[in-house]
Parts: sequence; structure tokens; C-alpha cells
Amino acid sequence: MIQFSSQATGEHFRRLVHRADQQDVFPTGVTRLSDTRFHVPAHWPRAHRFFAPVGGRHQDPLLIAETMRQAAMLVCHAELGVPLGDAFVMWELNYTAVAEHFLLGDEPWDIEVEVSCSDIRRRGSSLGSMRVDFVLRRDGATLATCGSRISCTSAAAYRRLRGHRAGAAPGPLPPALAPRAAGRACERDVVLAPAVRPGRWLLRLDTGHPTLFGRPNDHVPGILLLEAARQAATATVPGFLPVSVRSDFLRYVELDVPCWIEATAVPAGGVLVRAVQDGGTVFTCAFGPS
Repeated sequence: MIQFSSQATGEHFRRLVHRADQQDVFPTGVTRLSDTRFHVPAHWPRAHRFFAPVGGRHQDPLLIAETMRQAAMLVCHAELGVPLGDAFVMWELNYTAVAEHFLLGDEPWDIEVEVSCSDIRRRGSSLGSMRVDFVLRRDGATLATCGSRISCTSAAAYRRLRGHRAGAAPGPLPPALAPRAAGRACERDVVLAPAVRPGRWLLRLDTGHPTLFGRPNDHVPGILLLEAARQAATATVPGFLPVSVRSDFLRYVELDVPCWIEATAVPAGGVLVRAVQDGGTVFTCAFGPS
């Protein structure tokens, strides 16, 4: 088992999950169960600086998405031989959570993550892509069942693909939507500008944000797009709790091109969100009802 211990190990561990700050690292180790199955223990804080309690009553369900991302990278680097420096893209991310299990209490949030890899495709000896499924449990109860599809690109191939974007940066930061309308307490955590019309907002990109841009990036991080979708859903249906998510990341979302977030409530109680850049849909997210 690989497990977090000393400061030196901690620095290496942060690199394995692509996080610069220990506050943003949720896995605490990894154990291989078979060639394709792994166990990843994790810990969720009750009061994270960004993944904050929803409505003061529920743990933030978007911790599921971030834990999925970190657990997948940890397994790839620590157990599947993917070199540090290689680039990942998560093209699909879906989960269904059990809302009543997200009620906050005094107990610690120690999570057990079961990771299963399938449809593994390689480029020579390197990992090319695979499906990764997850089951998250706490005290034996299932919190969420999750699925994703990821691809992996060598550092050299990524430089050829994205090297021209290395210096890309967003323009001036626009004003923020009122934090209460976005479901946030702090303006810095708001990723939407005020609506230009009902259901349409400009994406705000604060590259100094310690969690959303905790490391250099040449495109908009996936977790930021999910947060934008959640904020759009909250602005559409106040008090929204994203316990069911189906999302598709269709292409890289560029930092230096305006990106619009559009949301529509659906009759069943959910919200459909899409991101539009250069006139094309680049990301979609369907939230089930709270």
C-alpha cells in the first residue's frame, strides 16, 4: 500500500493527485486489489475552503467529482505506470449520490473508494485511455456510484498538441454574480458573471484561485466547469443540491476565449447546463433533482 506519511512523501503524494496544496488532497493512500481493481481511502474535511457545506446542512457533493479525479490519477501514476508529467483528460464524469448520507454531523468524513478500471487501451507500453468506475462508501453505507472515461497523453505529445496554448490567459476578470444567487458565501468563489439574460452567464476565470487554479493550466479545469454548472443550476433553482450528475467534456475549453454558461430547468426537477465557446457546445451537464 502507498500511504501518506512524511513531509517528503506528502510532496510526492500531492504530485500523484495533481494538487499543489495539501488542503486540496483527499486520498490518503492506494492498495492494489487486482490488475484492474484498487482501494483508495480518502478523507473529506467538514469545512473546506472551497468545497463548503451546502445550505449549512449537507456535505458538498462535488467532493465526489474531485475525489474521482484524484483517485483516478493516483491509480494511474502509482499502480499503472503512468509517468508524472503526463496529461489526463476526463471526457465523461457521472455520479449518483444518496442525499440523506450527505447530512453533516460531528463524525469524521473518512471515505472508502473502490476503483475499477476497464476497456484499457494502450499506446505501445503507455496508457492511452480507459473507463474508470467508482463506489464511494462511508461507514459501510454507499455514498455514491460513479463512472468516468479518461485519456492519457505523454508530456511530449501534449506539448505538441497544446504547446501553442502555453501562454494563454483570460482577459480582465468581469464582475461576479451575487454570491447568494450562486450558492456561495465568498465572491472569489463565484465563477459566473451577472446574467446577460435569464439562464445565460459569462464564465469568470480567476487564475489566482487557490483551489480551482491550484496549479498552472493551459485550459479551463474540468472541476471549474462542474462548479460553473452547479452555480448556474443554483441560480436557476435556489438551494439546488447536485446529487446526480451526468457530464461530458467535449473539447478543451480555452482560457482566452469567452465561454458562456447556459442553464434550463427541466420538468422533472433537474437542470440542464451547457458551456458554449466560439459558437459550439464544449461541455454539457445534466443534474438530477435534489
